[in-house]
Amino acid sequence: MVIVRATRKLLQRLGPVSAVEEQESTSLLGDWYATLLPWRPRQVALLVSQTTLLPVLMPLAPAATLLDRFPEHLAAVLRAHKVPETVVQSEAAETADYTLATTASRSLTGSMNEFAYLAQAHRVADRNPDLLALSLQLATVPCGPLYPRHVSPDRELTALLQNVT
Repeated sequence: MVIVRATRKLLQRLGPVSAVEEQESTSLLGDWYATLLPWRPRQVALLVSQTTLLPVLMPLAPAATLLDRFPEHLAAVLRAHKVPETVVQSEAAETADYTLATTASRSLTGSMNEFAYLAQAHRVADRNPDLLALSLQLATVPCGPLYPRHVSPDRELTALLQNVT
């Protein structure tokens, strides 16, 4: 089970908060923070792992099925990072069971906003970018909260997997 902590703007599209205070994510990548990127012609959702700051970009439409489609997009990003298939399958299964909550960390929300800004900057050159390629590119960006550990989400993911396997 995973908790998806969405911004107010995205919660308006996804529905009411359903998480209970005592709930905790059971997935390796922890809670996921999510926001809406109001791009044209297609809107995009940005989800960021609390544990590694790994970004996942995916089409928003249809918003009602966003979180049902999230496991397959997460699996594609993890496979692109060469994560072992057993971990990919486990994370996809964990994220299939989700609850919605409001954001709880200003630091993580700030990191998510930086990813949104950088994604928009990369999008200027291509109005309809490959979201998987853009997710991989954003994962290489140095992030302040990760400086004491592994600097970027892709390196943080690699280190996390070394501790698990």
